[in-house]
Amino acid sequence: MEHQARIVALRESLARTVVGQQTLLDSLVIGLLTGGHILVEGLPGLAKSTAVTALARQVHARFQRIQFTPDLLPGDLTGSEIYHPDTHEFEFREGPIFNEILLADEINRAPAKVQSALLEAMQEHQVTVGGESRPLPELFMVMATQNPMEQAGTYPLPEAQLDRFLMQVVIDYPAEEEELEILRRHRGRGQGEAPAGPDDGVTVDDVLAARREVREIRLDPSLEAYIVSLTTATRDPGQWLPEERDTLALGASPRATLSMAEAARAEAYLRGREYVVPDDIAAVAHGCLRHRLALSVEARMEGRSLTRLIDRLLDTVPLP
Repeated sequence: MEHQARIVALRESLARTVVGQQTLLDSLVIGLLTGGHILVEGLPGLAKSTAVTALARQVHARFQRIQFTPDLLPGDLTGSEIYHPDTHEFEFREGPIFNEILLADEINRAPAKVQSALLEAMQEHQVTVGGESRPLPELFMVMATQNPMEQAGTYPLPEAQLDRFLMQVVIDYPAEEEELEILRRHRGRGQGEAPAGPDDGVTVDDVLAARREVREIRLDPSLEAYIVSLTTATRDPGQWLPEERDTLALGASPRATLSMAEAARAEAYLRGREYVVPDDIAAVAHGCLRHRLALSVEARMEGRSLTRLIDRLLDTVPLP
């Protein structure tokens, strides 16, 4: 595991840049290690953009932030063909999606055609313009944000697109001591104090090499069976929890199984191990399952929680 120490150092460096939000930072690094995409849900001002910007800077990756708006067109994202009348030829000009790390800010504000173009990029690792498919960078990763409170003028993401995200992270306000530290750092910058910046960071080649190492992390067959049991339990929670029989209208797809296996390997890698343990699966289960589940109408009316349901399944579904 030649690159493990450098990736762990990257995670620690991010923690010095962003106060708190440990789950967000861990999920970003897991996405980086697996090539998965991350959906972040939280109120404005909770360091979502700061975290991904810091990640791109420390990885020395090409980074682009796109503010999604209702008038955005697919070509604004993918690029378009420009006609040159002098030569009577078309020239393709790449859009911002051809960067290695893409921040899709307020993704649910974009109309369906733009979301469809992003969906192809996330799933197929390519974009198609003018009938020609063009590959994206090998590192390509999307971090998308959405505000859970403001729904006016938004286009909710369809289940098919939500399923393409490796993990969803729901973040909340910082603790009081963390907010005091944010205030102190902000005051220090105003007085000319240098912010906590990146160290040497890692290169894109380092990340790609680390991805290959993550794929070598051992996942015991018994833990593979446990992951499958967790996923299938969401399709019929009443099998394990009779009182939750009518809680879900939609269970997790097989892609949730693949996501949990990949994320658990990356979690073990970050913890300095060469094998997965049950705690690694528990650490990533909420992020990999939450956005793939949908509460029934009755469950929403009764105020039931997806987080609580996943917690109960983790406590109830037995380890092999």
